[in-house]
Amino acid sequence: MQPSSPTFVTLAGAVLLGLASVAVAHGHDEDMNMDVGDVSIARPTIASAANVTIPDTYWSYGEHQGVMISIARSRYTLAVQFLFLIVNAIGVFLVTIYNASTPDLYPNNAHHKLGWILTWVVSAQVVLGVISAYAGRKDDNRGSFMPVSTEAMAEHQRRQAEMYRFSNDSGQGTEPNTESLRSQSISSIHSDLPDAQHEHEDEEHEEKHGLMHGSKVDNYLKTKIPVMLSSRVLKVFEFFYNAVDRLILILGFIGFTTGIITYGGFFTGPKVFSGLAHWIKGGVFFWYGILTLGRWAGCFADVGWAWNIKPLKSRAVSAEFVESFLIFFYGSTNVFLEHLAAWGSAWSAQDLEHISITIMFFGGGLCGMLIESKRVRDLLNAVKQSDVSYDPETTEQPKSYRTPMNPLPALVVLLLGLMMSSHHQESMVSTMIHTQWGTLLVGAAFARAATYVIFYLSPPSSIFPGRPPTELITAFCLMAGGMIFMSSARDTVEAMEIHDLDAMFIFTVSMGVITFLMAWIILVIAIKGVAVKRENRSAFFRGVA
Repeated sequence: MQPSSPTFVTLAGAVLLGLASVAVAHGHDEDMNMDVGDVSIARPTIASAANVTIPDTYWSYGEHQGVMISIARSRYTLAVQFLFLIVNAIGVFLVTIYNASTPDLYPNNAHHKLGWILTWVVSAQVVLGVISAYAGRKDDNRGSFMPVSTEAMAEHQRRQAEMYRFSNDSGQGTEPNTESLRSQSISSIHSDLPDAQHEHEDEEHEEKHGLMHGSKVDNYLKTKIPVMLSSRVLKVFEFFYNAVDRLILILGFIGFTTGIITYGGFFTGPKVFSGLAHWIKGGVFFWYGILTLGRWAGCFADVGWAWNIKPLKSRAVSAEFVESFLIFFYGSTNVFLEHLAAWGSAWSAQDLEHISITIMFFGGGLCGMLIESKRVRDLLNAVKQSDVSYDPETTEQPKSYRTPMNPLPALVVLLLGLMMSSHHQESMVSTMIHTQWGTLLVGAAFARAATYVIFYLSPPSSIFPGRPPTELITAFCLMAGGMIFMSSARDTVEAMEIHDLDAMFIFTVSMGVITFLMAWIILVIAIKGVAVKRENRSAFFRGVA
């Protein structure tokens, strides 16, 4: 029996809310009717939808904030992570009971295994954080995983310069009689800032005592851990800890999307290849958009990815090189996979179209990497010695060299969008959905081109994020296009047609979800900024004391 339309709309709403959460669930999530030979999908109930969506939503919001606080090296990292583990354990317990009371209608699904793997990975990360915190106490440190950031040092130097001047001194005087050149005692500094010092002492007291101060567990860990582990082992732990911080959100997204597939009964039998192709490729564009939004918000400014001047000490490659490499990697690995769904049968014209697209990715990514190669650029700039002008003004590099301007990634996205927006499909609904996400990718490419025009006319001159407004449009189009791309798989389109849902349903709902998600991402990055500022202030007072 096919599910009623209101029930399917309930499932669709839960799915879209879950995609906004970018979360991961635990368990089978199997309350459904599934028949491999039938196009009908699962029959979800409102109760089971709530069982899946509510834990997923918490997993998302809690883990997002935990990751940001951890990256900020906040003293509250362990507290937030422990709270997350407690609530997550309650969710795992409830889902285990739910699984025991429902039949396994999607045998050997990947979602169940991945959910448990993620639970243990996050638990292991918390354990590594505890070990690091206690191992660092032998040197009166807060742990090797929580170093003082470069931002904290800059803040310390700025505030220290301000504090060593009298209150009526601007700091601009250079004459011998100005107050900027007079010495001050440390006592005058502390007398000027009694409230700030008192607040810092409270924070230090809270930091030193921690969550288990004075307990037997605390005393045992303080005694045993510092002498058990060498610095080399701690560095290995630090590497894995930081790797989990950077990868857990993507892994959580994979876990959640496989949960949607398992819950809905999608992509069974030979349909799995179409499902994998659309959801993997759509997910890549979705995360491409998140990366673009993160760059606009100021992430990766320390390596020059935030549309700013690259710091001199940074040796990282440009963001455009990474984009080109990913395009190259996709094209080089998918050339032999496009015919996988029809392995052993004759090649069709559609197969050749898909192969041509992968070759375009292969060549476009390779060309983009060559453009971003510093050595290749030096070779392109090589001229005969007799042609060199010795005028210093003419031998300086153009200001446009300050930021990478590589149109190849945007060109590949543009061409893919044009191809897919006019790609013939088996039904009108499928054709319209492909047109939607193809048009969004075209919009992303034009917005990126506008960004390059802005920075070509006015190159960045600061280490602070440039935040071009056009990149907000780029991020939106990529995220929305990726989400609709995922929804254009054959199984999901058939489900929409069964329940008389047109292409505008998925389009309008996706627009609302993506705008909300963009607001959430900016808010989470702002929370990280709050944590960084608190740590900067704490590092400043530790330097003065």
